[in-house]
Amino acid sequence: MLTLNSAITYSKPHQKLSLFSNRNDLILKIHFTKTSFNKPFSQISETLTLKSQIHPNPSFGLFPLKSKSHILKASASSDVPAEEPNLEKETELIPEKKPLNLKLPLIFGLWYFQNIVFNIYNKKCLNLFPYPWLLASFQLFVGSIWMVVLWSLKLQPKPKISKPFLIALLGPALFHTIGHISACVSFSKVAVSFTHVIKSSEPVFSVIFASFLGDKYPLAVWLSILPIVFGCSLAAVTEVSFNLGGLSGALISNVGFVLRNIYSKRSLDSFKEVNGLNLYGWITIISFIYLFPAAIFVEGSQWVGGYHRAIAAMQASGGSPLNLYFWVTLSGVFYHLYNQSSYQALDEISPLTFSVGNTMKRVVVIVSTVIVFRNPVQPLNALGSAIAVFGTFLYSQATSKKAKKIEGEKKN
Repeated sequence: MLTLNSAITYSKPHQKLSLFSNRNDLILKIHFTKTSFNKPFSQISETLTLKSQIHPNPSFGLFPLKSKSHILKASASSDVPAEEPNLEKETELIPEKKPLNLKLPLIFGLWYFQNIVFNIYNKKCLNLFPYPWLLASFQLFVGSIWMVVLWSLKLQPKPKISKPFLIALLGPALFHTIGHISACVSFSKVAVSFTHVIKSSEPVFSVIFASFLGDKYPLAVWLSILPIVFGCSLAAVTEVSFNLGGLSGALISNVGFVLRNIYSKRSLDSFKEVNGLNLYGWITIISFIYLFPAAIFVEGSQWVGGYHRAIAAMQASGGSPLNLYFWVTLSGVFYHLYNQSSYQALDEISPLTFSVGNTMKRVVVIVSTVIVFRNPVQPLNALGSAIAVFGTFLYSQATSKKAKKIEGEKKN
């Protein structure tokens, strides 16, 4: 017995062979004669007819094509092969409309908004209560509590903690602490816009320190840091609120964050299973443990007197002490939120897009704080700020090309 697709049955050469498929309406009828088996298939005198009816319902159809019948005939009087149906012509490709992806604008929007809110209320608190060590410690404390709550409620996967992991975190957390407190000191002494202009020079320190550690950069990267240096210098010379402590605080903050990034790559390379947000959470907790005792030592004796003066100043301006508590709370919450959003953004987008977004973030923050606090800006100061920010954009472009070149060499 001969079986074809579990539906064809043949008994004798001179009998009729039929195939019926009710489900797909496929009918194949083949009639053989006694002499048919002495000839090649192309010369069989009988006719092979294939009739295929495609149902509109794709679950019952054979192919995702339009409903058409194709007839294949092999004639004994012709050696020309039967013409097969042109499936490419029969098929019409209709492009699907992709839904508008609003995830990227939402991520950037939240990141920028949270950063603006933090900078505004952080500066308001420091204007009224000029003790950056305590305020910076409180911000790290809020971030620590936030992460503990996320882990406890299982809103964020809790990382597996080991002794080697905690030891590897000690260095990055120390440099993070230095970067954060130095920035807060700078914010307390100069305009927010000036601090951000100086902090845009972070790529300069990144290239210098990485070069000392053996990394090599193309000429385009070195050229890109020249406008950064020039722009920051021009902005510093023409800054109305210039203060040496504010300038040094912003520069030290750059050094701290650059060393944090470099040290993190080296010490945490074997802990890639920990995602960015969990890593930042543990760095925040350890940074708070570092900073708060130091804050007590540096300015703890001034906190009580400073608190009473801040409350008196708030009441003299017609405000309530609750306003100060509200500002401090907002500065802590939004400090953590904007850092959390930055890590989430880095998980969703490429490093180049993140770098460009970070550059534009500084522009948005500088413009927003100038408007809110009505800081006087001279034309040369604005020009220097624009040149420095543009230099960071060129740097991000140059380093992205370097990264692509390294990836290409690895693949080859």
